[in-house]
Amino acid sequence: MSDTTVVPHDVLVKKIYDRLILAGIAQDQALIEAEIMSEADLLGVPSHGVRMLPPLLKAIDEGRVTKNPQFANVRQFGAIAVLDCNNGPGRYASQKAMQHATTLAQEFGVGVCLAKNTTHWGRAHAYANRAAQAGFIGICTTNAIPTMAIGGAKKAVIGNNPLAIGIPGANPAEPIVLDMAMSQAAVGKVGTWLREGKNLPGNWGIDAGGNPTSDAKAILSGAVLPMGEHKGAGLAVMFELLTAALAGAAFTQQIFSNDPSGLDPQASKIFIALNPAAFIDPAEFQQHVSGFIHYLKTDAAPFSYPGERGWQTRDQQLKEGVTLHNEIVQQLNGVDISFK
Repeated sequence: MSDTTVVPHDVLVKKIYDRLILAGIAQDQALIEAEIMSEADLLGVPSHGVRMLPPLLKAIDEGRVTKNPQFANVRQFGAIAVLDCNNGPGRYASQKAMQHATTLAQEFGVGVCLAKNTTHWGRAHAYANRAAQAGFIGICTTNAIPTMAIGGAKKAVIGNNPLAIGIPGANPAEPIVLDMAMSQAAVGKVGTWLREGKNLPGNWGIDAGGNPTSDAKAILSGAVLPMGEHKGAGLAVMFELLTAALAGAAFTQQIFSNDPSGLDPQASKIFIALNPAAFIDPAEFQQHVSGFIHYLKTDAAPFSYPGERGWQTRDQQLKEGVTLHNEIVQQLNGVDISFK
């Protein structure tokens, strides 16, 4: 018996959307949440996909995520904006913040939107990708609850503070998108390995006693470790300061003390958009990008540019359906979503 279920992508989006509407989320917010949440599974990243719906619904029910938030533009200075997102659904807030950054970049050549009082955004890829699909260079990062041990710590002391960068590609629908946590593996990926009965490729985390381990279950009780040791640690610290300090908002340990669930209410995110037309003729820029990717495809073969495998997985799953692990299907059944 297979341990997976295949669901048509449009059916998956509609099921998530309908359940969010039932929870009282406004239609425009529910649609963005459903699209971005389902997109992670579509691109082959189930760690950040629809498995995140049940905890989101619980947080909405308990009031830890604001059902229908009131956004406030609390500061505007030229190409810079600061939004208070009222701890609303994080994907919707993040998409609106990146859209605001691209609007500013259209006028000023660059746009920066700092979003405070946000919740978990799912996958960073979504926002850098959408900026790039619109013809901009998109950059974003966030802070989060502690999941990573750095320095001499034997426990999690900082979030893995992911970074995404999106650059328009030769195919406007398939930008070059880097999305990476500052840890060796994102916590959600560790959960995926556990669900699939796999150990991590190396000692990428520590257990609750602070001992290095490749055991996924033990790491989820302990902490992940930074990529490149001090390099990943240093980047995580800088992104914490670039978000929480700049917003005058909660740092990683304060987010955890207020809500240890991982929904990250009171987190801060920064969204940066660059308009290539402010620097160079867009057609010339595209020629340079395409030429460099062609060089790497030739001289570094086999080579996949950042995000390329996701587009390939998307094309396959749009035809064949999105594959969901049955454990995730059961979790969705638990919130009254059925695919039968």
